[in-house]
Amino acid sequence: MTVRDTVRWAATHGAMRLAIRAQVRRGNPDAEVLSDPAVREDPYGHYERLRTAEPFGRGAFARVSVHHDVCTEVLRSDDFGVIGGARPEGLPPVLRTVLRLAGPRKSIGPIDPPSMLAVDPPEHTRYRRLVSRAFTARAVAHLRERTGQIAAELLDDLERDAAAGRPVDLVARYASLLPVTVISEMLGVPVAMREQFLAWGDGATPSLDMGLSLTTHRSVERNLAELDAWFRGHLGRLRQDPGDDLLSQLATLVDDDGSGLTEKELVATAALVFGAGFETTVNLIGNGAALLFAAPDQRRLLLDDPSLWPNAVDEMLRVESPVQRTGRRVKRDTTVRGVHLREGELVLLGLAAANRDPEMFEDPHRFDVTRGNARDHVAFSSGIHFCLGAALARMEGEVALRALFERFPDLSLAGAGTRRRTIILRGYESLPVTLGHPVTAPSDEHSTAVPG
Repeated sequence: MTVRDTVRWAATHGAMRLAIRAQVRRGNPDAEVLSDPAVREDPYGHYERLRTAEPFGRGAFARVSVHHDVCTEVLRSDDFGVIGGARPEGLPPVLRTVLRLAGPRKSIGPIDPPSMLAVDPPEHTRYRRLVSRAFTARAVAHLRERTGQIAAELLDDLERDAAAGRPVDLVARYASLLPVTVISEMLGVPVAMREQFLAWGDGATPSLDMGLSLTTHRSVERNLAELDAWFRGHLGRLRQDPGDDLLSQLATLVDDDGSGLTEKELVATAALVFGAGFETTVNLIGNGAALLFAAPDQRRLLLDDPSLWPNAVDEMLRVESPVQRTGRRVKRDTTVRGVHLREGELVLLGLAAANRDPEMFEDPHRFDVTRGNARDHVAFSSGIHFCLGAALARMEGEVALRALFERFPDLSLAGAGTRRRTIILRGYESLPVTLGHPVTAPSDEHSTAVPG
């Protein structure tokens, strides 16, 4: 790690860590979520401390809202833009100067332009248009059968462990492998490298968080650099020998104006789509399984009426949002629910808290697979930055969890799961389970592809 990298850390995460500690001393509940791993195990009580009659509360760094209607309005408004790069907005002038002198990072991270997460129209419109056809409802419907096949293959492997009576880590052996295999096949990335990609993903995802320690920051930078280098080489190979996958199309694409994606745009788009294609779905599957372990009555409802599975997945996304929060920058002076916001201000949106807003969801902390408005959650954000892979994630979660619980009806926890240490992404790092006696898989190899 270079001196410049250390300077960048000090001007961003280092300064944020000091500010968070100061807010914790003042009793700020949002700062406690950011700073205390024990609080992050169950942050929802702290979120409720921010829920007042006012549209916005006092966060660690900016205004924060936990209201469903406010979050939706901000996410859909043209008066707000994404917070890109190393988040220099809001930093004191001296730190902005230090950050500028340190220069940009060498590799491209998920929150750095030209990543779709870090740009607004017209750039965002262009990048999204180029990749959206791979994630249409029709395209996802075509993937359902293949996803069922992948689930069946992974469950076959687990069944061999069930015969030996050994507990297994549901995250490592199933929840992570299914979505990374699906997205690898979609994008033309070698499936044989899926363990490496999962390792890179785990190492890079803290880059979404604020106030990283220097050690974690160094790990993030190393993983991002390795992933960046691999994608540059892979995309170069696809230019020479393209296939029929999405990355091959992007690598050889000519846009309407006769230009293609630049090298930086191509790497940023490829890495983001690939990583986002499995990271949140891993959390959805793990969180969903844990919710069903804790609610045997809801598990029984799904066993008795499998048509509830699609709604159950949305309820899982609502109750345990894989993405807990997001941020927006005020692009021009505006007013939200009577509150005047000035250009340049930052607004944090507690997606997970908005999904438990009692004004929107009756008895909001209760997990109910029959909830009539479960799909009204904002776990996938809203507006122009609504998650491109939402349909894919929903389908994978439904197929994966239904196949799992139907194959292993006696599935149970074999110990306490371990939560990921990240703030923005909420999920399990490991979830030990005892499989129990499996139900023999039907002879039709496509049987796990749930109709729909």
